[in-house]
Amino acid sequence: MVKHHIYWWNLENLFDIENSPRRSQFLNDHLGSELHGWNTNILNKKITNLTSIISQFNDNQGPDILGVCEVENEFVIELLITAMNVALNRQYAFVISESEDKRGIDTALIYDTEKYGPEQLTFSLRIIKRNSTRDLFQVHINTANGNKLICILNHWPSRSGGELTSEPFRIMVAENLSYWIERIYEEQGDDAAILLMGDFNDNPFNKSITNYLMAINNKALVKSNRVRLKYFYNVMYRFMDDQIGTFVFGNEYNLLDQFMVSKSILSEKPTLQFKLSSAAIVDFPELTSGSYNKPVKFGRPNASKFNLNGYSDHLPIKIVLSEKALI
Repeated sequence: MVKHHIYWWNLENLFDIENSPRRSQFLNDHLGSELHGWNTNILNKKITNLTSIISQFNDNQGPDILGVCEVENEFVIELLITAMNVALNRQYAFVISESEDKRGIDTALIYDTEKYGPEQLTFSLRIIKRNSTRDLFQVHINTANGNKLICILNHWPSRSGGELTSEPFRIMVAENLSYWIERIYEEQGDDAAILLMGDFNDNPFNKSITNYLMAINNKALVKSNRVRLKYFYNVMYRFMDDQIGTFVFGNEYNLLDQFMVSKSILSEKPTLQFKLSSAAIVDFPELTSGSYNKPVKFGRPNASKFNLNGYSDHLPIKIVLSEKALI
């Protein structure tokens, strides 16, 4: 069996430098003083800190696939994968969704070119409310065995303004994603291997996830051939009682970062290639602090809580998928 070690991490505001020539005037005007003091030295320190953690993934071998969000552009992703390639002696590449998000933060997928490829097929679905929000980003990963894993990266609208006030926006994105998934099944067949990953800004039990995206904690229902609806299995539900969250607000644990797998990845059919092996929240000691294991954030120089020794306000998560080797 071939193992695929897949990670997701919200990198917390991985911006290009203040007044970057690579930034549009619109974004410069909108961000205003948010990036005051965010210079080359601080950006490089952020990259160094992130790389020090990523280098420990997969027992110090590094991730095979890494989905990220809150990255501004190709320039900062290039910095990150250059550092990863040096630290891990691997050859990473990336694909990025350049959305019209008003803060200029996007999603990207980093992958080992010696294990996947050479080219990954990508699609973006733009979500429009009053203003554009982050795209849903679909990437087809082609394995060395000739199998296809469809990854969909998510960064749903935030809880700014309050959880309930902002909930309709996340429900809207969930409905769009559910529709999109139906189209994927129409094109790729009912046995398509689909992996959803992202910062959903809702917990596994919130109705945007359970009622609209239909990602649940019931393996039997996901695998059932007697239901018309195509459910996903939410692999993060098992961590609900573990007194740790990927994001901590006050003294409240939240599992905003999640992996969800399609029916084929849970199926026992011998003809299907990918199987769920394990999942975890990555909580290295340096990543958390305090009695609530709160992620050690990096912040920004213009903010009250700025920590050059920090990493992100979210913890990474991991899933391992097994793939049948060629006979």
